[in-house]
Amino acid sequence: MAGGPGAPGQRAATFGPSAKRLLLRMGPDAARLAVVLVLAVASVVLTVLVPRLLGNATDVVVAAAFGGQPLDRAELARTIGWVVLVCVLSAIGSFLQGLLLNRIVQRTVFRLRADVEAKLHRLPLSHVDSTPRGELLSRVTNDIDNISQSLQQTVSQALVSALTVVGVVVMMFTINARLALLALVAVPLTLVVVALIARRSQPLFARQWRETGQLNAQIEEAFTGHEVVTAFGRREEVRARFAQKNAELYEAGAGAQFLSGTIMPSTTLIGNLVYVAIAVVGATMVTSGSITIGGVQAFVQYSRQFTQPLAQLGSMANLLQSGVASAERVFEVLDAPEMTPEPQGGPRPAGPGRIELQHVSFGYSPDVPLIEDLSFTAEPGHTVAIVGPTGAGKTTLVNLLLRFYEVDSGRILLDGVDIATMSRQDLRARTAIVLQDTWLFAGTIAENIAYARPDASESEVREAAAAASVDTVVAALPQGYDTVVDDDAGRISAGEKQLVTIARAHLARPQLLVLDEATSSVDTRTERLVQQAMAALRRDRTSLVIAHRLSTIRDADLILVMEAGRVVEQGRHADLVAAGGAYARLHHAQFAGAATEVE
Repeated sequence: MAGGPGAPGQRAATFGPSAKRLLLRMGPDAARLAVVLVLAVASVVLTVLVPRLLGNATDVVVAAAFGGQPLDRAELARTIGWVVLVCVLSAIGSFLQGLLLNRIVQRTVFRLRADVEAKLHRLPLSHVDSTPRGELLSRVTNDIDNISQSLQQTVSQALVSALTVVGVVVMMFTINARLALLALVAVPLTLVVVALIARRSQPLFARQWRETGQLNAQIEEAFTGHEVVTAFGRREEVRARFAQKNAELYEAGAGAQFLSGTIMPSTTLIGNLVYVAIAVVGATMVTSGSITIGGVQAFVQYSRQFTQPLAQLGSMANLLQSGVASAERVFEVLDAPEMTPEPQGGPRPAGPGRIELQHVSFGYSPDVPLIEDLSFTAEPGHTVAIVGPTGAGKTTLVNLLLRFYEVDSGRILLDGVDIATMSRQDLRARTAIVLQDTWLFAGTIAENIAYARPDASESEVREAAAAASVDTVVAALPQGYDTVVDDDAGRISAGEKQLVTIARAHLARPQLLVLDEATSSVDTRTERLVQQAMAALRRDRTSLVIAHRLSTIRDADLILVMEAGRVVEQGRHADLVAAGGAYARLHHAQFAGAATEVE
């Protein structure tokens, strides 16, 4: 089961660049960030003034109590008034900067989610095919949600904490340089502790989110194939695999949280030790007369204000590490190689739909060729059937015709135009496809048929449904065309799902029609009805039909027999049977088996 690339140690090494890249995504909100910075600075400045003002108030009281002077009530009232005003203004500034910064974070995550969604549409099918769906979904949902939570809880607090440390240091030096230098001892000690713990916990956070993606992939696979799991009695094995993967996720998550959780108590211990040292040294300085009691009181408050944000910065390191680990996984999606760029102003074929393959070669892996030097022509309005054993390259050919994959060499021409020079949208707008693996979206039967042409009228939808014999299916449903289905399609059978997809292709009115085992899920009785609909659907358009049931392609204008990526025979049905070659062997094996079953 595929996880994200890179070993844990390698992920830890990218912590800095990934964090920087994540923060740089706030760039479009630079003006708002400037306002946030101004509000944060103002709020912090006001906050750090409070201990100094309270120290002045203490000196007024001490002077009256021990200095033999009358209590200056007016000065004390003014000082307390300033304290109240400063606290109110600081709270307002803090609220506004927090509110604005939260909006910036949400806008950043909004853009990130939009970029990832857009990126998914630019990824080649090979990338999607090679990544478990649950793993990809986990990156798009869980990892981005984790990034949002991490930024929400760290950016605002980190900004305020960092500014508070700077402001408090400045105020401490204005009171007493000796005590200020003593307080600064906490900074290098805190940085060393945080760095040591982060170095060990970051790989565990990376592993935690990698294991989350793999667990999601396993769950998605198990529930998508629930019927198969149940039918073959493999539920215990699925439970065991889940328990193992869940235990691995628990181990990584618990380890990461334990290590990162030691940051806060460690930095708090350092802060308390510094606090005690300041209290002892400050007391001796009061007795020597080098500082007032109010000054020591203010300094003690400042030391608490100084060590608390340091501890908060340390405790936020675990959230930031978790967010950066998720960001790395999201950036891997954003950095994945995209499909070849679309040509600008490429040619648009104006012919009737002639397809020509010229010496086409392709392989999913460079060292394992699947199709080699394949050439054939499908004339406009003709039906070309492609048959052959499993693995011969039939479905791969469809992927190449629709540019889901690009050919390694050779050309595919549509009305004389190389499809590689056309836009994919223009190519696919001329094509309708019915796959062996059907897919219905959550919605009504009518909406699923109209997916090919959202602007189609109700009468056109019903006409397409009738052409594909869907109307007989709909007649048996209580809500008719308004019956709600999805890909599970619990209300209709697999064969009926296939009919809906055929009706969808009929409604598209394509120039090119591709049928990849389109009747594989249809029973014999329904197959006859479908054949009539397919005959009408193929009229006046170029059709490529991939089929295992040779009975469905007897009337094809050209039959290509593929083996190991090559066309080994071509011709009409009767001629190929008479030739006694590969097609005749397929025909004999299929119909001899059917005759034996009847007997």
